[in-house]
Amino acid sequence: MTPKLASLVAVLFLATGCTTVVTGQPHEQRDGAREWAAFAPLRSPDAPAAPADPAAVRANELGHVPVLMYHRIVAEPESVYDRTPDDFRAELERLDREGYVPVPAADFTAGRLDVPAGKHPVVITFDDGDPSQFALGPDGNPAPGTAVAIMLDVARSHPSFRPAATFYVNAEPFGDPGGTRTIPWLLAHGFDVGNHTMTHANLREADEGTTHTEIADLDALIRRAAPQANPATIALPFGIHPRPPELALHGDGYDYQGAFLVGSNPSASPFTTDFDPLNIPRIRSQGADGDEAEYGSSAWLDKLAHGNSLYTSDGDPARISYPKADSDEVAAKFRGQENPY
Repeated sequence: MTPKLASLVAVLFLATGCTTVVTGQPHEQRDGAREWAAFAPLRSPDAPAAPADPAAVRANELGHVPVLMYHRIVAEPESVYDRTPDDFRAELERLDREGYVPVPAADFTAGRLDVPAGKHPVVITFDDGDPSQFALGPDGNPAPGTAVAIMLDVARSHPSFRPAATFYVNAEPFGDPGGTRTIPWLLAHGFDVGNHTMTHANLREADEGTTHTEIADLDALIRRAAPQANPATIALPFGIHPRPPELALHGDGYDYQGAFLVGSNPSASPFTTDFDPLNIPRIRSQGADGDEAEYGSSAWLDKLAHGNSLYTSDGDPARISYPKADSDEVAAKFRGQENPY
Protein backbone atom coordinates (compact mmCIF):
# COMPACT_ATOMS: atom_id res chain seq x y z
CA MET A 1 0.00 0.00 0.00
CA THR A 2 1.36 3.42 -0.93
CA PRO A 3 1.90 6.02 1.84
CA LYS A 4 -0.76 8.23 0.25
CA LEU A 5 -3.41 5.50 0.29
CA ALA A 6 -2.36 4.34 3.77
CA SER A 7 -2.93 7.82 5.15
CA LEU A 8 -6.34 7.99 3.53
CA VAL A 9 -7.28 4.62 4.97
CA ALA A 10 -6.13 5.74 8.42
CA VAL A 11 -8.31 8.84 8.23
CA LEU A 12 -11.27 6.75 7.14
CA PHE A 13 -10.86 4.35 10.04
CA LEU A 14 -10.63 7.16 12.58
CA ALA A 15 -13.74 8.78 11.13
CA THR A 16 -15.71 5.55 11.45
CA GLY A 17 -14.52 4.68 14.94
CA CYS A 18 -12.18 1.86 13.92
CA THR A 19 -8.99 1.52 15.91
CA THR A 20 -7.08 -0.84 13.63
CA VAL A 21 -5.20 0.66 10.69
CA VAL A 22 -4.19 -1.67 7.88
CA THR A 23 -0.47 -1.83 7.28
CA GLY A 24 1.77 -4.14 5.31
CA GLN A 25 1.10 -7.12 7.58
CA PRO A 26 0.89 -10.65 6.18
CA HIS A 27 -2.56 -11.34 4.71
CA GLU A 28 -3.66 -13.79 7.39
CA GLN A 29 -2.95 -11.26 10.18
CA ARG A 30 -5.06 -8.46 8.72
CA ASP A 31 -8.60 -7.58 9.63
CA GLY A 32 -9.76 -8.40 6.11
CA ALA A 33 -13.26 -6.95 6.35
CA ARG A 34 -11.90 -3.59 7.49
CA GLU A 35 -9.16 -3.57 4.89
CA TRP A 36 -11.48 -4.15 1.93
CA ALA A 37 -14.10 -1.78 3.33
CA ALA A 38 -11.54 1.00 3.24
CA PHE A 39 -11.58 1.14 -0.55
CA ALA A 40 -15.27 1.60 -1.33
CA PRO A 41 -15.89 5.10 0.08
CA LEU A 42 -12.65 6.65 -1.13
CA ARG A 43 -12.82 9.14 -3.91
CA SER A 44 -9.76 9.09 -6.14
CA PRO A 45 -7.00 10.96 -4.30
CA ASP A 46 -6.22 13.11 -7.31
CA ALA A 47 -9.74 14.61 -7.41
CA PRO A 48 -9.46 18.42 -7.33
CA ALA A 49 -10.63 20.52 -4.39
CA ALA A 50 -12.42 22.94 -6.76
CA PRO A 51 -13.95 22.45 -10.22
CA ALA A 52 -11.37 22.46 -12.96
CA ASP A 53 -11.45 24.63 -16.05
CA PRO A 54 -13.21 22.35 -18.58
CA ALA A 55 -11.11 23.69 -21.43
CA ALA A 56 -7.89 23.01 -19.51
CA VAL A 57 -8.76 19.32 -19.09
CA ARG A 58 -10.45 19.08 -22.53
CA ALA A 59 -13.67 17.93 -20.90
CA ASN A 60 -16.19 16.18 -23.11
CA GLU A 61 -18.98 14.64 -21.06
CA LEU A 62 -20.92 13.84 -24.20
CA GLY A 63 -18.19 11.43 -25.30
CA HIS A 64 -18.25 7.65 -25.46
CA VAL A 65 -17.88 5.36 -22.44
CA PRO A 66 -16.51 1.80 -22.69
CA VAL A 67 -18.60 -0.81 -20.88
CA LEU A 68 -16.42 -3.90 -20.50
CA MET A 69 -17.90 -7.38 -20.24
CA TYR A 70 -16.16 -10.23 -18.41
CA HIS A 71 -17.17 -13.80 -17.68
CA ARG A 72 -14.69 -16.25 -16.17
CA ILE A 73 -11.23 -15.39 -14.82
CA VAL A 74 -9.37 -18.69 -15.13
CA ALA A 75 -5.82 -19.92 -15.60
CA GLU A 76 -6.73 -21.93 -18.70
CA PRO A 77 -9.26 -20.11 -20.90
CA GLU A 78 -11.68 -22.31 -22.82
CA SER A 79 -13.26 -19.62 -25.00
CA VAL A 80 -12.89 -15.96 -25.98
CA TYR A 81 -15.13 -15.12 -23.02
CA ASP A 82 -12.45 -16.24 -20.51
CA ARG A 83 -9.50 -14.16 -19.32
CA THR A 84 -6.55 -15.30 -17.26
CA PRO A 85 -5.87 -13.62 -13.89
CA ASP A 86 -2.72 -12.07 -15.37
CA ASP A 87 -4.63 -10.74 -18.38
CA PHE A 88 -7.33 -9.31 -16.14
CA ARG A 89 -4.80 -7.59 -13.90
CA ALA A 90 -2.95 -6.19 -16.91
CA GLU A 91 -6.17 -4.76 -18.34
CA LEU A 92 -7.07 -3.10 -15.04
CA GLU A 93 -3.59 -1.59 -14.84
CA ARG A 94 -3.95 -0.36 -18.41
CA LEU A 95 -7.26 1.29 -17.56
CA ASP A 96 -5.64 3.05 -14.62
CA ARG A 97 -2.61 4.07 -16.66
CA GLU A 98 -4.81 5.57 -19.38
CA GLY A 99 -6.91 7.59 -16.94
CA TYR A 100 -10.05 5.44 -16.61
CA VAL A 101 -12.03 5.40 -13.38
CA PRO A 102 -14.52 2.53 -12.89
CA VAL A 103 -18.13 3.43 -12.06
CA PRO A 104 -21.02 1.07 -11.22
CA ALA A 105 -23.60 0.38 -13.92
CA ALA A 106 -26.32 1.84 -11.68
CA ASP A 107 -24.46 5.17 -11.47
CA PHE A 108 -23.71 5.18 -15.18
CA THR A 109 -27.31 4.63 -16.28
CA ALA A 110 -28.55 7.26 -13.82
CA GLY A 111 -26.02 9.86 -14.99
CA ARG A 112 -24.28 9.96 -11.59
CA LEU A 113 -20.73 10.23 -12.87
CA ASP A 114 -18.46 11.51 -10.12
CA VAL A 115 -15.09 11.20 -11.88
CA PRO A 116 -11.99 13.39 -11.32
CA ALA A 117 -11.27 16.10 -13.86
CA GLY A 118 -9.46 14.87 -16.94
CA LYS A 119 -10.36 11.23 -16.23
CA HIS A 120 -12.68 8.87 -18.12
CA PRO A 121 -15.45 6.66 -16.72
CA VAL A 122 -15.41 2.95 -17.53
CA VAL A 123 -18.10 0.44 -16.54
CA ILE A 124 -16.77 -3.00 -15.57
CA THR A 125 -19.37 -5.78 -15.72
CA PHE A 126 -19.34 -9.51 -15.02
CA ASP A 127 -21.96 -11.98 -16.24
CA ASP A 128 -23.20 -15.29 -14.81
CA GLY A 129 -21.98 -15.02 -11.20
CA ASP A 130 -19.12 -17.47 -11.70
CA PRO A 131 -17.02 -18.35 -8.60
CA SER A 132 -13.90 -17.24 -10.49
CA GLN A 133 -15.28 -13.71 -10.24
CA PHE A 134 -15.90 -13.75 -6.51
CA ALA A 135 -15.80 -16.16 -3.60
CA LEU A 136 -15.22 -15.72 0.09
CA GLY A 137 -12.51 -17.69 1.84
CA PRO A 138 -12.82 -19.13 5.36
CA ASP A 139 -11.33 -15.90 6.73
CA GLY A 140 -14.11 -13.82 5.18
CA ASN A 141 -11.81 -12.25 2.58
CA PRO A 142 -12.17 -12.52 -1.21
CA ALA A 143 -10.54 -15.75 -2.36
CA PRO A 144 -7.11 -15.13 -3.93
CA GLY A 145 -7.13 -15.12 -7.71
CA THR A 146 -10.76 -14.13 -8.04
CA ALA A 147 -11.67 -11.01 -9.97
CA VAL A 148 -12.66 -9.12 -6.82
CA ALA A 149 -9.40 -9.99 -5.05
CA ILE A 150 -7.42 -8.86 -8.09
CA MET A 151 -9.34 -5.58 -8.34
CA LEU A 152 -8.70 -4.80 -4.70
CA ASP A 153 -5.05 -5.70 -5.04
CA VAL A 154 -4.72 -3.35 -8.01
CA ALA A 155 -6.41 -0.63 -5.95
CA ARG A 156 -3.82 -1.05 -3.20
CA SER A 157 -0.95 -0.47 -5.59
CA HIS A 158 -2.69 2.11 -7.81
CA PRO A 159 -4.27 4.79 -5.56
CA SER A 160 -6.23 6.41 -8.40
CA PHE A 161 -7.92 3.12 -9.33
CA ARG A 162 -11.44 2.77 -7.95
CA PRO A 163 -12.48 -0.87 -7.39
CA ALA A 164 -16.04 -0.68 -8.70
CA ALA A 165 -17.81 -3.31 -10.81
CA THR A 166 -21.28 -4.67 -11.47
CA PHE A 167 -21.99 -8.39 -11.17
CA TYR A 168 -24.93 -9.77 -13.15
CA VAL A 169 -26.04 -12.96 -11.44
CA ASN A 170 -28.34 -15.93 -11.95
CA ALA A 171 -30.07 -18.23 -9.45
CA GLU A 172 -26.97 -19.41 -7.53
CA PRO A 173 -24.60 -16.44 -7.49
CA PHE A 174 -20.93 -17.47 -7.27
CA GLY A 175 -21.96 -21.00 -6.27
CA ASP A 176 -23.58 -19.54 -3.14
CA PRO A 177 -27.23 -20.71 -2.97
CA GLY A 178 -29.40 -17.65 -2.59
CA GLY A 179 -26.33 -15.41 -2.58
CA THR A 180 -26.71 -14.97 1.17
CA ARG A 181 -22.96 -14.68 1.86
CA THR A 182 -21.70 -13.12 -1.34
CA ILE A 183 -24.28 -10.50 -2.33
CA PRO A 184 -24.29 -8.69 1.06
CA TRP A 185 -20.47 -8.60 1.02
CA LEU A 186 -20.32 -7.10 -2.46
CA LEU A 187 -22.90 -4.43 -1.70
CA ALA A 188 -21.26 -3.55 1.62
CA HIS A 189 -17.92 -3.05 -0.12
CA GLY A 190 -19.04 -0.72 -2.88
CA PHE A 191 -19.79 -3.20 -5.65
CA ASP A 192 -23.04 -3.38 -7.64
CA VAL A 193 -25.26 -6.43 -8.27
CA GLY A 194 -27.66 -6.66 -11.20
CA ASN A 195 -30.13 -9.02 -12.86
CA HIS A 196 -29.16 -11.71 -15.39
CA THR A 197 -32.40 -13.75 -15.04
CA MET A 198 -32.92 -16.88 -12.97
CA THR A 199 -31.82 -19.44 -15.56
CA HIS A 200 -29.88 -17.36 -18.11
CA ALA A 201 -32.93 -17.64 -20.34
CA ASN A 202 -33.19 -16.69 -23.99
CA LEU A 203 -35.98 -14.19 -23.43
CA ARG A 204 -36.91 -13.95 -27.09
CA GLU A 205 -38.07 -17.56 -26.94
CA ALA A 206 -40.06 -17.02 -23.74
CA ASP A 207 -43.64 -15.83 -23.44
CA GLU A 208 -44.41 -12.74 -21.39
CA GLY A 209 -45.27 -14.70 -18.26
CA THR A 210 -42.03 -16.67 -18.33
CA THR A 211 -40.00 -13.54 -19.02
CA HIS A 212 -41.58 -11.78 -16.08
CA THR A 213 -40.87 -14.74 -13.79
CA GLU A 214 -37.25 -14.99 -14.95
CA ILE A 215 -36.59 -11.32 -14.18
CA ALA A 216 -38.82 -10.71 -11.17
CA ASP A 217 -37.76 -13.87 -9.32
CA LEU A 218 -34.08 -13.02 -9.71
CA ASP A 219 -34.75 -9.48 -8.53
CA ALA A 220 -36.50 -10.91 -5.45
CA LEU A 221 -33.56 -13.26 -4.82
CA ILE A 222 -31.12 -10.34 -4.73
CA ARG A 223 -33.35 -8.40 -2.33
CA ARG A 224 -33.78 -11.42 -0.04
CA ALA A 225 -30.02 -11.90 0.10
CA ALA A 226 -29.40 -8.29 1.10
CA PRO A 227 -32.09 -6.00 2.52
CA GLN A 228 -30.15 -2.95 1.29
CA ALA A 229 -30.17 -4.22 -2.31
CA ASN A 230 -31.87 -2.13 -4.98
CA PRO A 231 -31.10 -3.70 -8.38
CA ALA A 232 -31.11 -1.02 -11.05
CA THR A 233 -29.95 -2.72 -14.26
CA ILE A 234 -30.17 -5.97 -16.19
CA ALA A 235 -27.72 -7.69 -18.53
CA LEU A 236 -29.78 -9.55 -21.11
CA PRO A 237 -28.65 -13.16 -21.56
CA PHE A 238 -27.11 -13.54 -25.04
CA GLY A 239 -27.87 -9.83 -25.50
CA ILE A 240 -31.41 -10.77 -26.59
CA HIS A 241 -34.52 -8.75 -25.74
CA PRO A 242 -37.84 -10.22 -24.66
CA ARG A 243 -41.08 -9.58 -26.52
CA PRO A 244 -42.03 -6.79 -25.99
CA PRO A 245 -38.53 -5.35 -25.41
CA GLU A 246 -39.74 -2.95 -22.71
CA LEU A 247 -40.40 -5.93 -20.44
CA ALA A 248 -36.64 -6.05 -19.85
CA LEU A 249 -36.84 -2.83 -17.86
CA HIS A 250 -40.30 -2.67 -16.34
CA GLY A 251 -42.61 -5.27 -14.85
CA ASP A 252 -44.45 -6.22 -11.70
CA GLY A 253 -41.74 -6.36 -9.02
CA TYR A 254 -38.92 -4.62 -10.89
CA ASP A 255 -38.15 -1.26 -12.48
CA TYR A 256 -34.73 -0.84 -14.10
CA GLN A 257 -32.72 2.07 -15.49
CA GLY A 258 -30.86 0.18 -18.19
CA ALA A 259 -30.50 -3.06 -20.14
CA PHE A 260 -27.02 -4.11 -21.25
CA LEU A 261 -26.36 -6.07 -24.43
CA VAL A 262 -23.44 -8.20 -25.55
CA GLY A 263 -22.48 -5.64 -28.16
CA SER A 264 -19.12 -4.74 -29.58
CA ASN A 265 -18.63 -1.00 -29.22
CA PRO A 266 -18.54 1.77 -26.59
CA SER A 267 -21.73 3.25 -25.20
CA ALA A 268 -23.00 6.76 -25.77
CA SER A 269 -22.80 9.07 -22.78
CA PRO A 270 -25.95 8.90 -20.62
CA PHE A 271 -26.22 12.67 -21.10
CA THR A 272 -26.74 12.49 -24.86
CA THR A 273 -29.79 12.00 -27.05
CA ASP A 274 -28.04 8.93 -28.50
CA PHE A 275 -28.14 7.05 -25.19
CA ASP A 276 -30.75 4.28 -25.30
CA PRO A 277 -31.31 2.69 -21.87
CA LEU A 278 -32.89 -0.35 -23.51
CA ASN A 279 -29.86 -1.01 -25.74
CA ILE A 280 -26.59 -0.29 -23.94
CA PRO A 281 -23.70 -1.93 -25.81
CA ARG A 282 -20.78 -3.63 -24.13
CA ILE A 283 -17.29 -4.60 -25.23
CA ARG A 284 -16.04 -8.11 -24.57
CA SER A 285 -12.74 -8.14 -22.70
CA GLN A 286 -10.24 -9.67 -25.09
CA GLY A 287 -6.59 -9.47 -26.03
CA ALA A 288 -5.22 -8.34 -29.36
CA ASP A 289 -5.57 -11.80 -30.93
CA GLY A 290 -8.31 -14.38 -31.41
CA ASP A 291 -11.74 -14.55 -33.02
CA GLU A 292 -13.27 -11.13 -33.61
CA ALA A 293 -10.45 -9.46 -31.66
CA GLU A 294 -11.12 -6.28 -33.63
CA TYR A 295 -14.29 -5.89 -31.56
CA GLY A 296 -12.65 -6.67 -28.21
CA SER A 297 -11.38 -4.44 -25.43
CA SER A 298 -7.74 -4.27 -26.51
CA ALA A 299 -8.70 -2.99 -29.96
CA TRP A 300 -11.29 -0.54 -28.65
CA LEU A 301 -9.05 0.90 -25.95
CA ASP A 302 -6.44 1.51 -28.67
CA LYS A 303 -9.01 3.33 -30.80
CA LEU A 304 -10.30 5.44 -27.94
CA ALA A 305 -6.78 6.40 -26.91
CA HIS A 306 -6.04 7.81 -30.36
CA GLY A 307 -9.37 9.46 -31.10
CA ASN A 308 -11.27 12.42 -29.73
CA SER A 309 -14.62 10.80 -28.93
CA LEU A 310 -13.88 9.62 -25.37
CA TYR A 311 -15.88 10.90 -22.39
CA THR A 312 -13.58 13.13 -20.35
CA SER A 313 -14.80 14.50 -17.02
CA ASP A 314 -14.70 18.11 -15.87
CA GLY A 315 -14.56 16.92 -12.24
CA ASP A 316 -17.90 18.43 -11.25
CA PRO A 317 -20.82 15.94 -11.18
CA ALA A 318 -23.34 18.80 -11.00
CA ARG A 319 -22.57 20.10 -14.50
CA ILE A 320 -22.11 18.64 -17.96
CA SER A 321 -19.17 20.17 -19.82
CA TYR A 322 -18.48 19.76 -23.53
CA PRO A 323 -17.30 21.74 -26.56
CA LYS A 324 -19.97 24.17 -27.79
CA ALA A 325 -20.25 22.40 -31.12
CA ASP A 326 -21.98 19.49 -29.36
CA SER A 327 -24.71 21.54 -27.64
CA ASP A 328 -27.60 19.97 -29.54
CA GLU A 329 -26.73 16.47 -28.34
CA VAL A 330 -27.68 16.95 -24.66
CA ALA A 331 -30.67 14.82 -23.59
CA ALA A 332 -33.73 16.78 -22.54
CA LYS A 333 -33.77 15.49 -18.95
CA PHE A 334 -30.30 16.93 -18.36
CA ARG A 335 -31.06 20.39 -19.72
CA GLY A 336 -30.10 22.97 -17.12
CA GLN A 337 -26.83 21.20 -16.27
CA GLU A 338 -25.10 22.11 -19.53
CA ASN A 339 -21.75 23.83 -19.39
CA PRO A 340 -20.56 24.33 -22.97
CA TYR A 341 -17.22 26.01 -23.45
